[in-house]
Amino acid sequence: MIFVALIILIFCLVIGVPVPVSFMASAAWLIFYGGPAGEGYQATQLLPYGYAQMNSVSLIAIALFIAAGGIMERGRIGEKLIDFVDVFVGHYKSGLAFVAVISCAIVGSICGAACATLSCVGSIIFPRFYAEGYPRGVGAALLANASLLGLLIPPNATLIIFAWISGQSVLACFLATVVPGFITIALLCTVSWWLLRKSTTIKIGKKKHRTNLDRVRLLKSRGKLALPALMLPIIVLGGIYGGVMTTTEASAMAVFYAIPVGMFVYKGLNLKNTYEVIVETAVTTGVIMVMLYSVAMLSRLYLLEDLPGVLLALFYAVSSDPMAIMFMINLFLVLMGMLMDDISVVVLTTPILMPIILELGFNPIHYAAIVGVNTGLGCITPPAAPVLYLSGRLGGAPIDEMMKPCLWFIVLCWVPVLFVTVFFPKLSLFLPHYIMGTPW
Repeated sequence: MIFVALIILIFCLVIGVPVPVSFMASAAWLIFYGGPAGEGYQATQLLPYGYAQMNSVSLIAIALFIAAGGIMERGRIGEKLIDFVDVFVGHYKSGLAFVAVISCAIVGSICGAACATLSCVGSIIFPRFYAEGYPRGVGAALLANASLLGLLIPPNATLIIFAWISGQSVLACFLATVVPGFITIALLCTVSWWLLRKSTTIKIGKKKHRTNLDRVRLLKSRGKLALPALMLPIIVLGGIYGGVMTTTEASAMAVFYAIPVGMFVYKGLNLKNTYEVIVETAVTTGVIMVMLYSVAMLSRLYLLEDLPGVLLALFYAVSSDPMAIMFMINLFLVLMGMLMDDISVVVLTTPILMPIILELGFNPIHYAAIVGVNTGLGCITPPAAPVLYLSGRLGGAPIDEMMKPCLWFIVLCWVPVLFVTVFFPKLSLFLPHYIMGTPW
């Protein structure tokens, strides 16, 4: 019956049924026809389980980080950060692309979500891209890929959920993705330079003729304006890594700090758009919570049906080499990422794959880094590719113009990062080991 449930899930996702409904359809089949004798399961046992799983303080951080991203966008906090980064690299031909990548890393470290990062940075960068003659397809593809740095540069919602499900330390999971995140930043900048090196439409105007004295003056003036905005990631990351605040407390501090800065310092935030942020946060959080609730019950049913054991037997039928099985697990994660969003992938696959990871002797913190990279790759890989399509819609770029540059980013950025993350585990375990003392 477990294979029928999986077929129902995949079929519903492929034909475009909403993700929570697809999960519930698969769960309904097992409720009626699952179990050793095919007699099904009691729904009254699953509903309290789903509620118990949702009853976690850590999940509050997701809503607060979403709110922080909305406040940054409307409060002009992201705009000041982007202007500050522009001083350093904006005078190069591909400088604005570098600004976009670095800005996404900074904003992503605050709001912790790819779509929020894309909305915040994209609303500022897209007009500048097109004013300077950047090709629409390349610009939109770059922003789609760079916004996913919010899944690697902590804190991020995906790893909060992973740690919540797997029982691992949230901070250790955050630290595991830092080095892969910085490698991704370097590769995105390099590939964007390579894609734009022969462009004849890019014009950077007066920025090209900035002298060192001009840059010092701009650094002083823009740095003064950006200082309140720059304090936001320092407060969030410093509080988490310094052990002063938990992830939930840091997310609350981000919101409480961003509101007065956006309202009284940059004067982009007012009562009306603050209310809009609250409503949007409530709607988005409600969707995520419904999804988490439905997937929690479905994952429980999959465990009762011993899906981890079934998958492990299938893997062993192909190869008994742990690294070969890890390759198959990565392939499975990529395929799931092509069908659903990052949070759904993590909530559905973590209870299933974590027993396999432990059985094979892999470090669960190392696996957290693998999940972070894989979910990022899935968000830009069709047919689902939610971040890719959102970037095209925000940037007004046709999807056919985005596909080729996006493919280059996948092949030259995400695949190499996934390779080194999987096969060189010390890159991911270095920081958790030396900061928290976690085992290699």
